[in-house]
Amino acid sequence: MQKAIIIFILFCLDRISKLYFIGLVESGVEVNFYIFPFLNFILVWNFGIGFGLATMEVNIFYHIITLIIIGVNLFLIYILRKLNKVQSLLIAVILGGSLGNLFDRLYYFAVPDFIDFHIGNLHWFVFNVADIFITIGILGLILFEIYNIKKKIN
Repeated sequence: MQKAIIIFILFCLDRISKLYFIGLVESGVEVNFYIFPFLNFILVWNFGIGFGLATMEVNIFYHIITLIIIGVNLFLIYILRKLNKVQSLLIAVILGGSLGNLFDRLYYFAVPDFIDFHIGNLHWFVFNVADIFITIGILGLILFEIYNIKKKIN
């Protein structure tokens, strides 16, 4: 139950952040806020896969990728109970973000991204709150496994 609450809260945080920026655009506000010299918010629609890779039209390939994402999410939900507490918590963080982006793919046929890190004219991929959760979860799993490997060696 605790993991379901985490997934739900993270999903809601992602939805709220996206709806805020979409709402600004729909009310006529141009979303191009400079927060720091290296960070601004700008709304872009990602029709591809993570971090704008493989941008594609909404066609059969888009739907195949979406089905694969659904399959991965179902697999993560399935293994959630079979993992230890730390791993299941990190998978819950990944699922919170992944389900947020999946919702957008199904509802909008694109994912709204709005966080833009950059150094001068060199920009990282524009991303969203769900991407942050997915990244934190994956990095956490990697660090957890590295720690366990080192523990077994010693």
